[in-house]
Amino acid sequence: MGGVADRGRSRPPLGDAGVKRPHFHGRVEGAAERCAVPGCEEPGEFKAPLTASSFNGPGQWRWLCLAHVREHNQTYNYFAGMSPEEIQEAQSPTAGWDRSTRVFAYGPGGDPGPAWGDFKDPLDAISARFRPAGPPPRRSRFSGEEMHALDVLGLDEESDLHAVRKRYSELVRRYHPDRNGGDRRHEKQLREVIDAWQRLRQARAFAA
Repeated sequence: MGGVADRGRSRPPLGDAGVKRPHFHGRVEGAAERCAVPGCEEPGEFKAPLTASSFNGPGQWRWLCLAHVREHNQTYNYFAGMSPEEIQEAQSPTAGWDRSTRVFAYGPGGDPGPAWGDFKDPLDAISARFRPAGPPPRRSRFSGEEMHALDVLGLDEESDLHAVRKRYSELVRRYHPDRNGGDRRHEKQLREVIDAWQRLRQARAFAA
C-alpha cells in the first residue's frame, strides 16, 4: 500500500539519516532540476561545476543532489586542464590583482604596510594615508625674484656672494660693447646681468 503513497512523499536527502536541513549551504530550494547523475531521482538542489572556470569566462555547470554534490566535492580537481602557469597564478594569494608595484612606504621602524598595500593606487588616494609624513621640504633662502636673478647668472642657490660677484664680472666683460668692437647686440643680456647683480647684492641671504 505504501508504494504509490511513498512516491508522493518528499524523501530526506541521502546521508542525512532522515534529518531534513532546508538551510544547507548552497541549496536552491524548490529546484526543478533532477540530479544529473544517471539513475538518481533526487532533486538537483546544488549547482556543481563540470569544468573549472577559465580566464575567458565561467565553466559549465550541472545540478546534483546533496549526496552526489558531497561526492563531487571530494573528487573535484579545480586545476584539471590548466597549464602550469595558470595553476601557479590561480594559487597566488592575490590572484586577479596586479602586484607589479608596491606603492606603500614602510611605516616607522621599518614595519611593513597593511596586507592591501600591494594593490595599485595610481591616484595615491589610499597610500597617502598610510605613508608616514617625511621631513618638510627645505625652504629656499632666496625669493622668487632672487632665484630668477641667479638663473640669469647661471648660478644655483648654493652660490655665495663671492661666486655671484665673480660671475657678474665675467658676464659684463662678455657682453659689454667695448669688448665686442662696439657691437651693441648684447645690450639686452648686459642689462639683465646688471639687474641680476643689483638684486642679489642686496639679498637677505648674503646679509650675514
